Amino acid sequence: MWLGLHQPHYVCHCAIFNFQSLLTVILLLICTCAYIRSLVPSLLDGNKPGLFGVFWKCARIGEWKSPYVAVRCIVMAFSILFMQ
Repeated sequence: MWLGLHQPHYVCHCAIFNFQSLLTVILLLICTCAYIRSLVPSLLDGNKPGLFGVFWKCARIGEWKSPYVAVRCIVMAFSILFMQ
């Protein structure tokens, strides 16, 4: 209870509003889904609807475009470590 004092203003620093953070989240999602599918292929099935279907599509992108995803991960890591 603030008892009439000024309430703090909360600012949402979400990945949606920062393009580089959004790209990082998408890249991590693709890599994570591809890794999970390599361990447990039945978990991410293409016939599942909803969120698991989206995860399956991310895993397929990670499998098909793995050299490009790997290069993008290296570039993103370099930019996060040395550019910020």
